[in-house]
Amino acid sequence: MTQAVETGPGSIGEAGTDSAVAIVAPRTSNGEKVLRVVVPAGMLVLAVIAWHLFITLNNVPRYILPSPADVAGSLWNDWGTLAPALLVTVRITFTALILALIGGVALAIVLVQSKWIELALFPFAVILQVTPIIAIAPLLLIYSPDTQTALLICSFLVAFFPILSNMVAGLKSVDHNLLNLFDLYGASRWQTLIYLKIPAALPYFMAGLRIGGGLALIAAVVAEFAAGSAGQGSGLAFRLLESQYRLNIPRLFAALILLTGTGVAIFGLTSLVSWLSLRHWHESAMRREN
Repeated sequence: MTQAVETGPGSIGEAGTDSAVAIVAPRTSNGEKVLRVVVPAGMLVLAVIAWHLFITLNNVPRYILPSPADVAGSLWNDWGTLAPALLVTVRITFTALILALIGGVALAIVLVQSKWIELALFPFAVILQVTPIIAIAPLLLIYSPDTQTALLICSFLVAFFPILSNMVAGLKSVDHNLLNLFDLYGASRWQTLIYLKIPAALPYFMAGLRIGGGLALIAAVVAEFAAGSAGQGSGLAFRLLESQYRLNIPRLFAALILLTGTGVAIFGLTSLVSWLSLRHWHESAMRREN
């Protein structure tokens, strides 16, 4: 519950004013913190138990649907094969995401500086977004120097547009009264951008970051399916296809679990960055007072 407390020294002379009190943010109880961890973990455990019981009661063959123990065993025994593939996929994903962040933010800043620049360049970004990545991948494989570069470009293109679109929307969502105030005090265009527009666009940017992180991973996998890769530089997508061709279903599930865990980790990381950036001032990350 929110409490108002005196600020200490100087509060007597400022009695009756807003500066005489400090707003203490509402705290989450320890019980609620525990439940936030226990409830999702409990549901996951129940899902695994239900999976095991379904296979045991129905005598489902291993080559159709492996048990949780089979998948865990494959994850342990095939770790030497799956771990390098996971590192390849993670490296492509994060490299593409970083490039998309740099390119998306830079282009968004350029677009909002002039309506004519936006009209000239934004349609190209839309075209890249609406074109299926699986159709672009073979062409990129032809023109790129190697497969890894083609996969990186595919992942970048998919993650780029959400960041660009959200950043443009954020830069345009600034309160007009604040813009007029900056103009009144004679602020330059760059001062208005740095001290007003970019801070106002931060919540939109964080939303684009969360979306782009997941899409970068998806695009890296889909592009590898379409472009194909094999050997030492192959990612988890190739291991999925390899397991399917060899009917090694436990390894297929193990690779799928690694992909899912990577996606959840990326979402958790981007959500943490968003919360740390917004928790002190934006309503989306602040706890309600009542």
